[in-house]
Amino acid sequence: MLYIPFYDPEKSYEENFIDGPFGAFADGKKYENEGKPKYDFFGAPVYAPFGIPAGPLINTKFAKAALDKGFDIVTYKTVRSGKYPTHPWPNVLSVKVDGDLTIEKAGEKLVAGRDYSEPLSITNSFGVPSFEPEFWQKDIAELIKYAKPGQAVVGAFQGTKKERQGKDAYIQDFRDVALLMKETGVKVMEVNLSCPNEGTANLLCYDISRSAEVARAIKEEIGDIPLIVKTGYFRDDTELENFAKEVGGIADGISAINTIPAEIVDENGGQALPGEGRQKSGVCGHAIKWAGLDMARRLAGLREKLGYRFKIIGVGGVSSPADFQEYRQAGADYVMSATGAMWNPHLAQEIKES
Repeated sequence: MLYIPFYDPEKSYEENFIDGPFGAFADGKKYENEGKPKYDFFGAPVYAPFGIPAGPLINTKFAKAALDKGFDIVTYKTVRSGKYPTHPWPNVLSVKVDGDLTIEKAGEKLVAGRDYSEPLSITNSFGVPSFEPEFWQKDIAELIKYAKPGQAVVGAFQGTKKERQGKDAYIQDFRDVALLMKETGVKVMEVNLSCPNEGTANLLCYDISRSAEVARAIKEEIGDIPLIVKTGYFRDDTELENFAKEVGGIADGISAINTIPAEIVDENGGQALPGEGRQKSGVCGHAIKWAGLDMARRLAGLREKLGYRFKIIGVGGVSSPADFQEYRQAGADYVMSATGAMWNPHLAQEIKES
């Protein structure tokens, strides 16, 4: 069942930031966990290995509401070392996908609209906006204090690629924002390696040597704080094994997947998301569940093969307790939901009760 989403697609990012969250996330009702936490999340006890990944929880108001609704692992949206603008509205649209969004289908044009119905798939195009560190550091510190025993906060960040920026300066920006995040007191961090145009390849995660350099640099700065790396879908088994071998030996966790990019058009075939560089956009929700499950299974196999200990965070298309169980059976240590949670604020409760 779909409810009023806690992020309103009909409003701008700024309007959501100021006036949100919406729907049941704004009703003030709190879910009370019972008993003692039974699961471990990178050293922190949690009631359920389930939460919301980076993206939908755009500030502490949203994240606090998620904690109140029983999402025990909440990820504060990805931030940067400096202020960065968001893309123009619209930022969220529904997309029509017949079945799974395979890599072959992603090479075709997808029609977007505002019909948010099940099975729900959407595209989101924000551009990874960020406020100044002075704002988000204070905001995250407030969230950490709000979290109750049995709940965990993840701080997500990424580096910013700039014109005429050399490799060393690029990696230093990851170091800088990691140190800023460390100052908030957060106990688990996530670096986004799966945003377009962040590296010498289309996605930084596909530039394996650079990804390893970035992960190594961050770990040098944050020490024993657990580091999760967020990645996209790897089609090639050899490339995924190389990624797991190089990055999985440095990071404490691998989160997969982010989205599957595709060209998004309106019903007339025109560009649905206005502005330069927005012809393609990441698709998430039901249509990419197959890819998230596939990555969880393959990463679990590689972890055993390599003798590594990194944790697997399964993301993509989780909208029901059954989806959650599928990911756990596929080998995911933790499971997260963005689109499903956005349209169902009771999803964490339903999973716990199941």
